[in-house]
Amino acid sequence: MKKTIYIVGIIIVMLVIGMIVVNIINNNKDNQEVQNNENDIIDEDINIESRPKEEEILNKEIEDKINSMTLREKIGQMLIISTEKTEYDEELDALLKEVKPSGVVLFSYNVTIYDKTVELISKMKDSATIPMLIGIDQEGGRVQRIKNIPDVNVINIPEMLELGKTKDKELAYDVGRVVAKEIAAFGINLDFAPVLDIFSNPNNTVIGNRAFGTDAQTVIDMALSFANGMENEGIIPVYKHFPGHGDTDSDSHVELPVITKTKEELLEKELLPFKEAIENDAQMIMTAHIALPSITGDYTPATLSKTIINDLLREELGFKGVVSTDAVNMKAIADNYTIEEVCRYSINAGVDIILMPEDPKATIDTIEKLVTNGTITEDRIDESVKRILTLKYKNKLDEPKELNKENIGTQESIDIINKINTASGE
Repeated sequence: MKKTIYIVGIIIVMLVIGMIVVNIINNNKDNQEVQNNENDIIDEDINIESRPKEEEILNKEIEDKINSMTLREKIGQMLIISTEKTEYDEELDALLKEVKPSGVVLFSYNVTIYDKTVELISKMKDSATIPMLIGIDQEGGRVQRIKNIPDVNVINIPEMLELGKTKDKELAYDVGRVVAKEIAAFGINLDFAPVLDIFSNPNNTVIGNRAFGTDAQTVIDMALSFANGMENEGIIPVYKHFPGHGDTDSDSHVELPVITKTKEELLEKELLPFKEAIENDAQMIMTAHIALPSITGDYTPATLSKTIINDLLREELGFKGVVSTDAVNMKAIADNYTIEEVCRYSINAGVDIILMPEDPKATIDTIEKLVTNGTITEDRIDESVKRILTLKYKNKLDEPKELNKENIGTQESIDIINKINTASGE
């Protein structure tokens, strides 16, 4: 009996000793893991602290680029020009290499057949040392610049008002993708769309069915979804026409429209889509050639007004992106202001890009003189160039993109567009 008790005692002691050893081992192991985790955290913190943020790297590259540019080169970045050419020739080459514009906007007359249009765009891009914006007005409805190209089946996009009637944000997103994929197949990277104007005046002929709706919420829901679809296919959307061209009864292509609403009235309706776009990281906004005397105290067009661009758009609404004029060869501007006045007023108002000046070379000369005589500061020019280069490099315009002709006229795109026609009863 004593022998049995003795053996059991030995076993118990051995078990206790074993448990103590196991606990010591486990504790050491846990301590080592904690130490390793702490070291990992410390190493990770060191890596995070030692690795500059991507945005900081980009800002440094842009600042270095600006510092290396001549004044005329910086001014060139503030112009998007047009051309009547359908193919790249010596004259166009000389113009682009002298002006060095930020980009070129294309119209229906530039678009002939697919391969020829792709070659034109490709050679224009190749002429530039800074990535070039290639823009187009491809809204849908009556504003479609590539609709009639003969050798590819470009999708005919219905009016945005018809799309708006569906109230289907997912469909609007998909339509934005269709538009983007088709224009990207040509090498285009910027679309002067969507329209954020509210079709609130039945006598409005310049906007009309280009708008997504007759109320602010429909425009917000559908236009922003459309823009998101474009962005996700690599196209930069340009929201237009700030501060809202929907409640006019005249066309700024032929005369200066006047809106008598107060700022408070605009904030209740016309400005809501722009405010929402800005809060959703809009990258670029186009101004309207409309007068707002109740806000500005005179008949200066919004495009040229510091009250509208700087005070309202930038300061009050908080827009930090690129501001482009509407085309300055439109009669609301061209019939009432010299190019010197257009440059002086618009740039000092906070505009970054002057769209379609009649004579790009003379425009650069004019801006250069305004800087030389102190009417416009070079710091003000640098502010715009920084915003423009940020737009270009954030969207990776410096990286080559593969053009896919097969993205034009796909069955998926046809099915998406048919949803609009079905919903509208066509």
